[in-house]
Amino acid sequence: MTSRIIPVDPFELIVFGATGDLAQRKLLPGLFSRDRAGQLPAAARIVGVSRKQMSTDTFRAMAATAVREHRKVRPQDEATFARFLARLSYVAVDAGGAEGWPALKTELARGPQAIRVFYLATGPELFAPICAGLARAGLAEGDARVVVEKPFGKDLASARALNDAIGQVFPEPRVYRIDHYLGKETVQNLMALRF
Repeated sequence: MTSRIIPVDPFELIVFGATGDLAQRKLLPGLFSRDRAGQLPAAARIVGVSRKQMSTDTFRAMAATAVREHRKVRPQDEATFARFLARLSYVAVDAGGAEGWPALKTELARGPQAIRVFYLATGPELFAPICAGLARAGLAEGDARVVVEKPFGKDLASARALNDAIGQVFPEPRVYRIDHYLGKETVQNLMALRF
């Protein structure tokens, strides 16, 4: 089978839970693989968000360790690896509170006009507070999208409540629900995030 590179428009991928296991083992290594394959546009940005206080440089070092642990970075990949790490920035945000949201808005304002995808690599109990925080900060406007992972609630009632909370912020065509173990493949298919 022949692979082909499908160009994508510039985007900002904002990963909530960026210091967690899913992001470190699957998402960041998967994104590096996409960059190495030439699938990330030059203006693509990846913003890590978590409650931990750290600098962007510290986050980049953490991401570098994670990628090297879960992907083979060959000597000929070093320039691409440096480019990938330069795409990363970090903002500490309290998902359930008010702290950090203005800093996230400021960080996103620094980037180019681009499609925004909020990837919630967190527990489902944070989906509604994060969506509400995005709305309060004015970050869920336009064609912003949100990606949430299963498990999606504990039962039908809690799943419906979660759907309603997310639906108050993001219309259904801009909500992507994926299986936890398919997160890497979703990142690898950036076209799916665009549409």
